[in-house]
Amino acid sequence: MISLQFLITAFVVVLAPGTGVIYTLALGLGRGRRAAVWAALGCTFGIVPHLVAATLGLAAVLHSSALLFQAVKIAGVLYLLYLAWQMLKSEGSLSVTAARPEAQSGVRIAWRGALINILNPKLSIFFLALLPPFLSGEAARVTQDMLLLGAVFMGLTFAVFVLYGLFAAEARRFILGSERVLAWLNRSFAALFAALALRLAMERA
Repeated sequence: MISLQFLITAFVVVLAPGTGVIYTLALGLGRGRRAAVWAALGCTFGIVPHLVAATLGLAAVLHSSALLFQAVKIAGVLYLLYLAWQMLKSEGSLSVTAARPEAQSGVRIAWRGALINILNPKLSIFFLALLPPFLSGEAARVTQDMLLLGAVFMGLTFAVFVLYGLFAAEARRFILGSERVLAWLNRSFAALFAALALRLAMERA
């Protein structure tokens, strides 16, 4: 049985703007509804490895292994800086332009979104802290409860991210007429990705 307290907690966590939200907004503004939905899907499925790690206790191994934590963190930092660069490039895969954007595979968009979460080593530890307080308390159901709560969290993530993305896609038609606004948006998104990279770089196991 999923408690109302868990639903409220998960909703608040998902609603808070993070890297996945920024990525989904950027795709919605730059490429429209379809791309935004694929971005939301990718970010959601990027949660799966961390959920499995938390369920199997691997998150504790990651937390205790400084070398493994640092390796994943560095990869995540470099990836976020790459996304920032893609926002700044005039023909980057994430840049928001007035020109009709080049078609991109939905799977490719989703994969980029998934990597954002996969390469965040703190996410496994986050699930290890978030989910246990809401378990049923029955030892035999721990794995089942963790997976159920994780699935609900993923469902909320996808729904909220899609709403963010569709909102951005609707806003797209209001900003395409101003080159100044487009340039400001791309620089702002690039700065956000760079700031998130810096924050991740400062994280400790």
